[in-house]
Amino acid sequence: MAAESAAFTPLTLPVLPLDDEVVLPGMVVPLDLNDADVRAAVEAAQAAARSEPGKPRVLLVPRIDGTYASTGVLGTVEQVGRLADGDPGALIRGRGRVRIGAGTTGPGAALWVEGTRLDEKVPEPLPGQVAELVKEYKALATAWLRKRGAWQVVDRVQAIDDVSALADNSGYSPFLTTEQKVELLETADPVARLKLATQQLRDHLAEQDVAETIAKDVQEGVDKQQREFLLRRQLEAVRKELRELNGESEGEESDDYRARVEAADLPEKVREAALKEVDKLERASDQSPEGSWIRTWLDTVLELPWNERTEDAYDIQGAKAVLDAEHAGLEDVKERITEYLAVRKRRSDRGLGVVGGRRGGAVLALVGPPGVGKTSLGESVAHAMGRAFVRVALGGVRDEAEIRGHRRTYVGALPGRIVRAIKEAGSMNPVVLLDEIDKVGSDFRGDPAAALLEVLDPAQNHTFRDHYLEVELDLSDVVFLATANVLEAIPEALLDRMELVRLDGYTEDEKVVIARDHLLPRQLERAGLDKEEVTLDESALRKLAGEYTREAGVRTLERSVARLLRKIAAQHELGRRELPFTVTEADLRDLIGRPHHVPESAQDPAERRTSVPGVATGLAVTGAGGDVLYVEASLADPETGAAGLTLTGQLGDVMKESAQIALSFLRSHGAELELPVADLKDRGVHIHFPAGAVPKDGPSAGITMTTALASLLSGRLVRTDVAMTGEVSLTGRVLPIGGVKQKLLAAHRAGVTTVIIPKRNEPDLDDVPAEVLDKLDVHAVTDVRQVLELALAPATSGVTPEVPVAA
Repeated sequence: MAAESAAFTPLTLPVLPLDDEVVLPGMVVPLDLNDADVRAAVEAAQAAARSEPGKPRVLLVPRIDGTYASTGVLGTVEQVGRLADGDPGALIRGRGRVRIGAGTTGPGAALWVEGTRLDEKVPEPLPGQVAELVKEYKALATAWLRKRGAWQVVDRVQAIDDVSALADNSGYSPFLTTEQKVELLETADPVARLKLATQQLRDHLAEQDVAETIAKDVQEGVDKQQREFLLRRQLEAVRKELRELNGESEGEESDDYRARVEAADLPEKVREAALKEVDKLERASDQSPEGSWIRTWLDTVLELPWNERTEDAYDIQGAKAVLDAEHAGLEDVKERITEYLAVRKRRSDRGLGVVGGRRGGAVLALVGPPGVGKTSLGESVAHAMGRAFVRVALGGVRDEAEIRGHRRTYVGALPGRIVRAIKEAGSMNPVVLLDEIDKVGSDFRGDPAAALLEVLDPAQNHTFRDHYLEVELDLSDVVFLATANVLEAIPEALLDRMELVRLDGYTEDEKVVIARDHLLPRQLERAGLDKEEVTLDESALRKLAGEYTREAGVRTLERSVARLLRKIAAQHELGRRELPFTVTEADLRDLIGRPHHVPESAQDPAERRTSVPGVATGLAVTGAGGDVLYVEASLADPETGAAGLTLTGQLGDVMKESAQIALSFLRSHGAELELPVADLKDRGVHIHFPAGAVPKDGPSAGITMTTALASLLSGRLVRTDVAMTGEVSLTGRVLPIGGVKQKLLAAHRAGVTTVIIPKRNEPDLDDVPAEVLDKLDVHAVTDVRQVLELALAPATSGVTPEVPVAA
């Protein structure tokens, strides 16, 4: 390829400036002679051509912002005449590149410069890379021209073989900017110029493909929206015709969320939040998943009873009568509800219904064994107060979102159980029963008990926020009743927010009343019997409660009554029994078999557990209420050499330590108590708690184990009618324990007549029903010596009872 130095003879030419326009060699352009610079250059060229052979020649130079380019194009004036619009013009053809030199003088008013014609020839044959470049450019140019429908130009481009002419052919491309054309003009090397033209064409085609793809997508979206709009209008028209055909109203207001929100009686902040969501819904498309989330949220908010409240029944006497009629016993709970209603009535009378944004709700924890009526009590409380009742089952709940709700972004998100309970109740002041709150668990999904802290805190729950709603919900007027079987299973922080009410079980007299007034009528209806057809004598009910069942509640008693009635109904249908029929105590064995719980005192003396030394009767509290607990002790044969203490019966650490304390006390005070403690040195001591499959723990069996060991060493029997409970210390002090009421009720059910309790537990006797205390001889003691004095039977003179020996 020729370099710039290989040039023709220098030329002197008039300059024809092109403002913001570029003409490349090979191009033929018409120019308007009304432009003074163009006319001056053409006239100067014509004047010079008179003395020289050939056509007039000019130098076409781009002028960008008043600055001339360094390279121009030699142009010949092909024709001077009129343009299509009638103005004078000249037709000029570009011939070749000229490197502009210094200015000079010449005829006319035009600017004359000296220049050097550049050699743009490429030697033949073309190198392989150049040939490939020519082929690529022609292919790109052909593709672009075909898109524009310029089929005739395609043939002309394909016929160009010169590299320089092919590159300059890009000057006709309308998509090139002036700067890009100037770059092509100033690139003297034909191959480099062709590469530049190819790259510019390739970039334009890529941009054009992207633009076409976008335009196609936009058009498809527009078409889809138009089609959807048309189909929806058609659907509306069809629905309208169907409504008119069926005589129905249009009901457009139900779909207009804005109208529904504005018409609803919502708190101000809730209304603002709802209107914001309506704005989002109006901006969202019908296909957007956010639209369905917003509609579901708005439906939930609009269904909540934000300003609905039931009026409390301030008839205190009537409320107490309702509670007494529906539940026997449970005086603590009835008194608490009566106190609550009385205070509410006085606050309402004095205009103190709302203080500091909070209302006077209540949070009670009903703790007691199964079957004592905790759940049914909640419904009775709502009935007495004239409020709606909702039960929320918390047993087995492990997800915190069950209480506080899910975030709206989750699939299938729902508000929490508290919000759903308010929605179900239809008022903002229902009685909500949180059933089995001690059965709430925690795992990787969070701790639901922690989420309940705000719900059950009277200082916080007037601004409760559910994760789904994300607006404040006032729970301060709700009466929360939480039920639990085991107090220790409730977290301390949660228990601190509730007022504790214990339901320790029913006495035998209360069970008879409940069976007569509540259980029997219900089971008669379920068995298809009338109250005139079958009656149960009170003695039969008492025996059912005392010997056929032994529980704190009445569930097993109700099942026994149901079984008895089913048996009578079946016998009547088989023709073996006539109705009406009165069931007496003597009929029970023939109908439902022998009793399962015969009191220890009613058994043959030789068959009683305490008929041998080393067995004592204790009292314990289980998840099912109070119960009697027997402690057995034995000494190993000295020849076995198995010294030490052995404990069996699935005992916890605290109970094992109590056994060690009991043994240590007897070892250190044996001489004082006149016990042969020398046997404890070389012989192993074994203490066993029957019902080995049931785990046991706690310190309250301390004096029972001490008494059993003392009985074993002294050979004196423990009185059959005595049961005891209390913690023992190393000095022999009897320390206080818990669950006195449940333990005394259990002793009464088991037929025990004498009970030993710690002196410091005497105040707990006020909670024990009077009819139970009247039948029990309760001794409050401070020292183990008093326990042994009361519990151990006098030694039989002349006869030493056989001491149990462990094999």
